[in-house]
Amino acid sequence: MAKQNNQERLLIFPLGGVGEIGKNMYVVEYGEDILVIDAGLKFPEEEMLGIDIVIPDITYLLENNERIRGIFITHGHEDHIGALPYVLRDLKVPVYGTRLTLGLVEGKLREAGILRQNQLRVVDSDSMIEAGACKVSFFRTNHSIPDSVGICIETPLGQVVHTGDFKFDHTPVNNQHADLHKMAEIGQKGVLCLMSDSTNAERSGFTPSERLVGVALSDVFEKAEQRVIVATFASNVHRVQQVIEAAVTNNRKVAIVGRSMVNVVNVALELGYLHVPEGTLIDVNEINKLPAEEVVILSTGSQGEPMSALSRMAYATHKSVDILPGDTVIIAATPIPGNERYVGRIIDKLYRIGATVIHGSREHNIHVSGHGSQEDLKLMLNLMKPQYFVPIHGEFRMQKQHAQLSIDCGVDPENIFLLENGDSVEITEDQARYGPKKPSGVVLIDGLGVGDVGNIVLRDRKLLSQDGILVVVVTLSKQTGQILSGPDIISRGFVYVRESEELLDEAAKLVQQTLEKCVNQNVNEWSSLKNSVRDQLGRFLFDRTRRRPMILPIIMEV
Repeated sequence: MAKQNNQERLLIFPLGGVGEIGKNMYVVEYGEDILVIDAGLKFPEEEMLGIDIVIPDITYLLENNERIRGIFITHGHEDHIGALPYVLRDLKVPVYGTRLTLGLVEGKLREAGILRQNQLRVVDSDSMIEAGACKVSFFRTNHSIPDSVGICIETPLGQVVHTGDFKFDHTPVNNQHADLHKMAEIGQKGVLCLMSDSTNAERSGFTPSERLVGVALSDVFEKAEQRVIVATFASNVHRVQQVIEAAVTNNRKVAIVGRSMVNVVNVALELGYLHVPEGTLIDVNEINKLPAEEVVILSTGSQGEPMSALSRMAYATHKSVDILPGDTVIIAATPIPGNERYVGRIIDKLYRIGATVIHGSREHNIHVSGHGSQEDLKLMLNLMKPQYFVPIHGEFRMQKQHAQLSIDCGVDPENIFLLENGDSVEITEDQARYGPKKPSGVVLIDGLGVGDVGNIVLRDRKLLSQDGILVVVVTLSKQTGQILSGPDIISRGFVYVRESEELLDEAAKLVQQTLEKCVNQNVNEWSSLKNSVRDQLGRFLFDRTRRRPMILPIIMEV
């Protein structure tokens, strides 16, 4: 009987991607079947010192590896595929995605050296996948990258729909319209639970068409008297296509700068998702051979990343290209929350150089979002007519606003579930409720280290960055415990030694007195000696400097 109840229970929960942008990974579990949707990364927050990227904690999936029927990818953005090179080292499960999506995934897995051992299976909007007791189908959506799809999981209890990132673009750049008819059919059949993108839930109206950007770009290219540098997201293939079309219209050649931009363009060209007239693309080393008014440079760095191509060009550290007075720089993106300061710094530097800078989507129309605004979200809700609703993606406040939109569209407020990472919604034939907590969290990637940097290491890095470190080196006699040499004090990032000799001399005397006192009290355990030195010296330094450096005592015995 217990097993039968388990078979009739549907669980939906995030392992990443809730309450913050990035780290998207959702799990749909029915009986013995687990289906994973997306496997994204996010970039570190400011306090994550030295961390390169952040991925979801997949402990739960590793514990239930044999039950996983596949990872289903909605589209090829980093926050949906970026964790796969790490996840697939340990999970040997098939990955389903559209041609462009898997083309980008393939490049990542090849770079990680694990391509051969993984099963990549191409799907399209007509595919139907048997996944245990469930069936998975797909429907075409519009987003800022081609080949984006929503996912419909047909379970014995009903249909679960995950929209992926979407908007409704009635004049898409690639003429691939959202599959409104199929969405309506899914809704007509009955949607048990809808999981829908909340990123732009605070914006009123519809999100404009990407085609507006093409018109704006062409206008800027025509008026620019020298070179044009366009910075945008590498994965925004529609934007890349429009840059190329605007360049061709205005008799300009295009050079691609930035590793990720080069990779995406090569994959999109190879698979036929980019259409470039012969002779349009030139090598970056050919830029200086052409008149400035015939050149467009397509670059990464729209988020002000310090190591991106745009930053290196602006600070004259790029090996091939410098930005010159009179150049026109277009930043065709809006800053991701948290990146505003970096973008502002780059814009300021570009103005100092003497470049013309065009940024700000509302004023110039050089960027439109790939995410649906309130009217797009309402249209999706009305097409699907869900019984239960789970807002996904974006910040918590956006999900909250999306929940209100769903109430306006007729969803019962008691049937809306706002999930934090690890929360679950449990659906049976009779009801839905918050279910059991699932293991979740984040794994920090630092260089080649995966998960070996945790909160304690980050805390130490933060302390080191704030007040520096003081290393105390002392040699004691093994027989008597008396000090044979030292204490020697080494300061890094705390005070300038040449101007603080008196302070450090006093600190050394205090360490000597502390150790002698411990020896007289027959305290000879290293941990006790180190703690005594750390406590006494910490209080002394705080009283004298109002700083709390990390104190590292090193005690040796001879």
